[in-house]
Amino acid sequence: MSSAGTSTPRASTAIHPLLWRGSQLARNCRPGLDTGHAELSRQLPDGGWPLGSLTELLLPQPGIGEIRLLLPALRQLPVQRSIVLLHPPHQPSVQAWQVHRFSSRQLLWVAPAHAADALWAAEQVLKQGHCGALLYWASRPPATALRRLHLAAQAGDTAFFLFRPAESARQASPAPLRLLLHPAGDQLRVDILKRRGPVHDTSLLVPLAPPRATAATGPIPAFSEFSHEPVDQRLPDPAQPRRTEPVLAG
Repeated sequence: MSSAGTSTPRASTAIHPLLWRGSQLARNCRPGLDTGHAELSRQLPDGGWPLGSLTELLLPQPGIGEIRLLLPALRQLPVQRSIVLLHPPHQPSVQAWQVHRFSSRQLLWVAPAHAADALWAAEQVLKQGHCGALLYWASRPPATALRRLHLAAQAGDTAFFLFRPAESARQASPAPLRLLLHPAGDQLRVDILKRRGPVHDTSLLVPLAPPRATAATGPIPAFSEFSHEPVDQRLPDPAQPRRTEPVLAG
């Protein structure tokens, strides 16, 4: 028994937003963007896709349903904030996006000829902070570029998704959130490789919405499969001289 006048030390319930207990998911001041998939959102810090942060989605190959996974979140973005498709593996389909209720005016397709230009473009999008989402397909970005892109992302509230090959899971990354995706019929198997919180060693099965159709054309392939009809207008490559290495914000 404690003597009178002696108080037992109590653990403080307050914790700095940049810190979290190993048994709990991190909670920041900024809420996440709801994924539209209840169980997935429950397993992510801040209850959804992070804003102003690098999120890696690792794929065995493009077109397994990764864009349909993001659809519910992308629909929540204000229409005046663009969705940037940077260096996708194929030419996107404007018709598929329109069927899913996205205006071609909201989409920006950027297809630089060189990997260094793509990294530079990604940094500019993140630094400006005017776009709602950046979807960037990059095969082998240097580790230094990943760190600098993550720093650039933290300056704003853009939802930043970096698609990389599945074998990248063996490599270190500064991304606070890394998910490994595999096709599973009309679902995606999602493995959480890294998050700000306890280890999650059970796969999630996330159902994907089926591709929609129009009366004129019938079924349209999911635009994660990138049928070959262009999105509005391709942006020209930067007019300034290219750099052999991307120059990112310090």
